[in-house]
Amino acid sequence: MSGDLAPGDNLPSTTRLKARFEASSATVQKALQLLKEEGLIVGRPGAAVTVRPRRQRTMRPAAYMAPADADAPYRWLTEASKHGGRASTKLLDVTETVPPADVAAALELGEGVTALQRRQLLLIDDEPVELVKCYYPLAIASGTALTERRRIKGGTPTLLAELGFPPRLSVDRVSARVPTQEEYSALQLPSSLPVLRTLRVLYSDDERPVEAAVMAKAGHLYELQYEFTAE
Repeated sequence: MSGDLAPGDNLPSTTRLKARFEASSATVQKALQLLKEEGLIVGRPGAAVTVRPRRQRTMRPAAYMAPADADAPYRWLTEASKHGGRASTKLLDVTETVPPADVAAALELGEGVTALQRRQLLLIDDEPVELVKCYYPLAIASGTALTERRRIKGGTPTLLAELGFPPRLSVDRVSARVPTQEEYSALQLPSSLPVLRTLRVLYSDDERPVEAAVMAKAGHLYELQYEFTAE
């Protein structure tokens, strides 16, 4: 994590690790196994144990809030690809459901009121990296491409802008917590690691909430970068 060993470097031998940390063979082997489970090192039979080829990815959420240009890919795909690797998305389902309480409050929905949910998995080199659930008030989503089980060209910010709801403000609430069973399975997480959960609310004109997204990222693989200017 400190960068003393670069991605792809070999780890010191077990003998050297025992001497450096004054630890037993069993302790060193357990530590290496934990690092493998966390995805920080890679070990194969008959080969040296190496540092994972890439470290934490730094994502800039502000970079993919705006609508994409016509015929351009979803901005997340563009931003994620800048770090190397092939970024892709997989739409899992589109359903009407009662959203979680914090999502309902963010969208200013009454108790028990349903919203449209679009659930998708974001991948890099076919590795799942983020589970995303986007919710929309039915007053906005009904009768639009949002209700169809297909990808939306340019992403939903582009479609919302076309529908007359251009994104004006995005508010993120980020927390670290234990993953749900759904997140654990979808992201193929190692044991005992947290996820970064982001609740992002997108507002259009007149501060109207038009989208609330719940995003779960593997906490050991990602960091988020926010930039601010002094007023």
